[in-house]
Amino acid sequence: MTTVKASMAGTVWKIIVTEGEEVKAGQDVAILESMKMEIPITAEVDGKVKKILAQEGDFINVDDDILELE
Repeated sequence: MTTVKASMAGTVWKIIVTEGEEVKAGQDVAILESMKMEIPITAEVDGKVKKILAQEGDFINVDDDILELE
């Protein structure tokens, strides 16, 4: 199991994927908003979204888990 983590602190603006969806390495899975900028968060490996851990509107810190891949 691999987790996708936040690269910076910010608010989860949008979750792009759904649980059970197959993703490829480099694919955007979420977008954070920080200081009025949108920052895409990408999957580092291929996998299937097992569980989404953060919800839109949540504030997250650097290295907080956003979702789990299997």
